[in-house]
Amino acid sequence: MYLQVACTTLLTRYFLGAQSYPDAIWPGQAADALRALIHAANLARDQGLGSVPKDMIAKDLKLFRHGVPAGLAELRRVPGGKTPPAPPLLECLRDREADMLRFLTDTAIPPTSNQAERDLRPAKTQQKISGRLRSAKTTRDRYAIRGCASTAAEHGYPVFTAIRDALARNPWMPPPAPAAA
Repeated sequence: MYLQVACTTLLTRYFLGAQSYPDAIWPGQAADALRALIHAANLARDQGLGSVPKDMIAKDLKLFRHGVPAGLAELRRVPGGKTPPAPPLLECLRDREADMLRFLTDTAIPPTSNQAERDLRPAKTQQKISGRLRSAKTTRDRYAIRGCASTAAEHGYPVFTAIRDALARNPWMPPPAPAAA
């Protein structure tokens, strides 16, 4: 799952923007289609669906899939030279499409790692300021607390209540994901 989320985040952030390749059509087309697919996944999740209905994504999925070979045809890896981020990401998408687009077949999987990055930001800020994190155990504990708080907030459960319950050894658990249709 981590690979899927990380690559989807990279796809949306680094190379699918039309500004990266202003003379090409495929990046803008693929970026628009990816945004539409993510929007469809969010709508399906909000409706309590386990996966995105195929008829809801057929057009955008086709546009997105056409962008991959078009991008690979236009962008070639340079042997021995510095490779821009697009070719390896396009190859990953070509070779592992099911993993990259898993958020369409399982709405419990987030399409991007934005929330995870927000959860890590305070620790990274502390590391930049002090030059280090505390101990590995303290860091693990901090991430466990952040994960508990983030998950509770995402499900509309009071964060402090979730933390208190966890400390009292009666942790709150999110409801199970709906079964895939």
